[in-house]
Amino acid sequence: MLRYPVILKRDTNGTIRVDFPDVPEANTFGEDTDGALVQAVDALEGALSMYIEDRRDIPKPSPVRPRGKTVIL
Repeated sequence: MLRYPVILKRDTNGTIRVDFPDVPEANTFGEDTDGALVQAVDALEGALSMYIEDRRDIPKPSPVRPRGKTVIL
């Protein structure tokens, strides 16, 4: 099980944007935090599948900050 930290930010249109510090190719958004985190799983899986297709090393997750949000694979 891998636990990737995420950065959540309110976007200019009111949605919540999700970025992965360890996987810059993975980003998404949702109407609220819960919705954004659900979408984040698909975004991370999609980005990591590109790593696999390109035969690149899968980035290791960085440490999670206290009370930080994560996506678990």
